[in-house]
Amino acid sequence: MAQFETLIWTIPIILVLESIGSCIACGRAEYRIGDECCPMCSPGNHVHKHCTEFTSTSCVPCVDSTFLDEPNGLIKCKVCTNCDPGLGLMVKQSCRPSSDTVCGTLEGFYCLDPTKDGCRAAQRHSSCKPGQYISHTGTTSTDTVCSDCTGDTYSDGSFTSCQTYTQCDTLKLQQIKPGTHWSDSECGPQTSPIATLIFGVVVVLAVIAAVTMAAIMKRRRKHQRSYNT
Repeated sequence: MAQFETLIWTIPIILVLESIGSCIACGRAEYRIGDECCPMCSPGNHVHKHCTEFTSTSCVPCVDSTFLDEPNGLIKCKVCTNCDPGLGLMVKQSCRPSSDTVCGTLEGFYCLDPTKDGCRAAQRHSSCKPGQYISHTGTTSTDTVCSDCTGDTYSDGSFTSCQTYTQCDTLKLQQIKPGTHWSDSECGPQTSPIATLIFGVVVVLAVIAAVTMAAIMKRRRKHQRSYNT
């Protein structure tokens, strides 16, 4: 009778202990499958067969552009990231079984969505407009900064500083077109007062000659009509 009572008390205790055991978390390098705590596969490998009471976990390497970068109990590897040139990205570090692809920015782009080692999306550097200069050149992490030209200076948008207008008189030239904030002044050969006077006289004589010739031709036509009648 005493043995029967002992058995009655023992069975619930065993069940409670088993229940508690099943709720205990597995170790840091283990993962749970059913009631078993299986050893994890190392980075670069995935589970081929889960462990049993009598066998350990069976692991195989990641292949075909897949990876796993942490100890795991997964049956499949993750697909490697594609560095899309359409998003301004290029491969900075190729994918390996134990690490994902690391993307960098293409030339002329800066990162919009940085990661620990690379970038997920990038955008082309801004272009400065005529009348502006590049005050800060764009980098892989920052956009170009543009500033306006002021005073007697100009820039076509590609300069890193505004340029001073060309002084035509210092070059012994005359100014044909004044400078603007987006274009330099235009210079041409100087014309002397005598040359200007001669040119004016030639123009006047040419006009007089043309008027005189027109008058002569008009009189001739008038005379010819009178003779015919």
